Amino acid sequence: MTSRLLAFVAGEASGDVLAAHVLRAIRGRAPGVRLAGIGGAQMQAAGLQAWWPSERLAVNGYADVLARLPELLWIRRRLRQRLLAEPPAVFVGVDAPDFNLQLERRLRQAGIAVAHMVSPSIWAWRRERIDLIRQAVDHMLCVFPFEPALYAGTGVKATYIGHPLAEVIALEPDRAAARRALGLAEPGRMLAVLPGSRRAEVRHLTAAFLGAAQQLVRRRQVDAVVVPLAHDTLKPLVQQAAAAFPDLPLTLIDGQSHAVLAACDLALVASGTATLECALFKRPMVIGYRMSPLSWRLMQGKNYLPDVGLPNILAGQRLVPELLQHDCTADTVAAAASRLLDDAALQQHLHERFTALHLTLRRDTAALASQVILDMAGA
Repeated sequence: MTSRLLAFVAGEASGDVLAAHVLRAIRGRAPGVRLAGIGGAQMQAAGLQAWWPSERLAVNGYADVLARLPELLWIRRRLRQRLLAEPPAVFVGVDAPDFNLQLERRLRQAGIAVAHMVSPSIWAWRRERIDLIRQAVDHMLCVFPFEPALYAGTGVKATYIGHPLAEVIALEPDRAAARRALGLAEPGRMLAVLPGSRRAEVRHLTAAFLGAAQQLVRRRQVDAVVVPLAHDTLKPLVQQAAAAFPDLPLTLIDGQSHAVLAACDLALVASGTATLECALFKRPMVIGYRMSPLSWRLMQGKNYLPDVGLPNILAGQRLVPELLQHDCTADTVAAAASRLLDDAALQQHLHERFTALHLTLRRDTAALASQVILDMAGA
């Protein structure tokens, strides 16, 4: 398939990282294949021709979606027209279900084979999506082991491929080496602050997280605070929030979130894939999330699981604190973080549970996913 097109769409930083490993595996198996669509820096480095950058799709909550809706619909319409004019051998949606599933349904109706990587969390909420998935997707590539059973009898093939991050992240990360690589001092406790990869997340979370960080510094529980920026456009938002805390020993780093998580002693992290990354680095964390009041009201009544953080969901119990919306304040986050920092036994327990989780999720993900996609393409 020297000139066949495989199209990918990833809508945010986590999807960009996940897909990049699969793209590299596809390149290794079928070096002449064309890869194009929507992706970020990681996917582009792996060989994707980006028709739009994934940052254009990154939204947070209903209010942000409404504000960005005309642009998102325009991009999806133009992308659909382009793909129908030059049909790919396979279209692969990477997460971003609100953008991808409707697009996938139209492409599948036109006879294009569709794979979707990262199952929508129908097990947590919005189970009505299963009908749309049935219409939109030929093969679901699942990153959690319990998910394929959810698709039994639906007509959607489902394969557990493991989680790409479990392969990439070392089972025993080297904290000292990570600090040296980042140019940070080795002694002392370091706090990582990850307020999200979307502008709305950063706007709503950064002040609470930095306020908590300041309290921990004043209690002498933390000596340094590091924020890895998912992309350049977020720096002004973080700097604006940081202006309220001029004495905070704060370092902003472009990217390198994995190095920061390896280097830290504890993380304050927005709910999402970053919570799983933090668990794979075996670091204790406090999970927080805030969104606009309108989005929060609209989300009420959805059928949530008891927990929203991936480490807690996968463990089947509340391993680490979750503070959402009105409960996510500088005071509450600082109090939860302080308890974790003071409890060596709990830190060891978390390390053991996160190690077991890591081993469960570790598969040759890129090889498994690339094989499914190339088989669908007839390679």
